[in-house]
Amino acid sequence: MGDRLETLRSLAAAHPRDVFAHYALAMELAGGGQLEEALAEFRQVLSLDPDYSVAYFQTGQLLERLGRAEEARQVYRQGVEVTSRLRQRHAQDQLEDALARLVP
Repeated sequence: MGDRLETLRSLAAAHPRDVFAHYALAMELAGGGQLEEALAEFRQVLSLDPDYSVAYFQTGQLLERLGRAEEARQVYRQGVEVTSRLRQRHAQDQLEDALARLVP
């Protein structure tokens, strides 16, 4: 993971407004267990492009892994709103299913 991670860090640093560079870095960090850093990158993705719908699911999943269920619920709800507006039914279903699992 080391070389790939450093490449992705460099790419994100060189292109700070590149949503996919930050998303790829977040995924790599999450896969390597660097969860808080991954969360920061996913949040960067969503701040750069609030319509980047796949990031809502990944962010929610990461928050669940961190034991932060209420934050995960909020992210899933935001994602449902975005995917509904964008008419991305499959992504919306996935987010709704994740949310349903977490609702007390």
